[in-house]
Amino acid sequence: MGSVSIHFGNFNLAWDELRHKFARTREPGCIHTRGMWRRLRQNAPSVMLFGFRYCIGRCLEPALLESIVRTRPALTRQMSRHRVPLGLLLLSRQQITQAQLSAALEAQRNSGSGKIGEWLLALGCVTQHQITAALARQWRCPIVRNASALPSSDHVPSLPLALLQSNRMIPVGYSRLRSSLYMAFSEGIDYNSLYAIEQMTQCHTEPCIASPDLISVAIDVFASRNSGNEIVFECGTDLRELARIVHSYCARLSPSEVRISLAGTYIWIRLVGHGPTVDLLFRCSKSTEHPASAS
Repeated sequence: MGSVSIHFGNFNLAWDELRHKFARTREPGCIHTRGMWRRLRQNAPSVMLFGFRYCIGRCLEPALLESIVRTRPALTRQMSRHRVPLGLLLLSRQQITQAQLSAALEAQRNSGSGKIGEWLLALGCVTQHQITAALARQWRCPIVRNASALPSSDHVPSLPLALLQSNRMIPVGYSRLRSSLYMAFSEGIDYNSLYAIEQMTQCHTEPCIASPDLISVAIDVFASRNSGNEIVFECGTDLRELARIVHSYCARLSPSEVRISLAGTYIWIRLVGHGPTVDLLFRCSKSTEHPASAS
């Protein structure tokens, strides 16, 4: 009969590696949502937050605060760091002259505000179509030209109207099969907002450019069909109070999941459940205090 030898040294090494791995990835969710605790507490309401489960009664609010503090702008795509200036693009295509570009730059410098495209447009050097086409080349994105091709709000994932208005963006297409959402901007691509939309809708996003007039018309259409399932807090508040507000909505609505992201000038909280999706938007401001300074 053959013999089997066990190398305890190798076994112990493998066990240590496995133990350390689980120590690093150990679920931070509260103990009240686990086996015996759930039975003892008679299946107390709970909610998912960043893949972990927390009971709504005791443990969710501290977890919300920690998650909100960690929320930072994140880019899923590398933005071009060397975009050709818009004025030079128009100049290279002989759509403006050097004198016109100099006049627009001087007007911009004297006023201390405004974009070069806006000044070229105000001085009558270019048309809005030329500005939009130049922006599309600058950001290497397609152009949406036809307003009649825009989808209705019923055929795209729900997005807060306040975000569309503040970031001057609209959904212009949605592929359910590929789970892709196409977003149009009028003043350049906001990749942080695209990343937030991906986090909230779990769709892949693709950017494009549209004229400001088309954006305005589309936003008005979406506003007229707004479901009203969004609540906007425009006054800056400290993060502890923000977490308390979100916790109170969770206690009232009992969502199955809470999603958190930063989009433009808002902290965006989405409550997902069996009923209608509810969006809470908190305006970021300089007065917003870090929890450490608020205690």
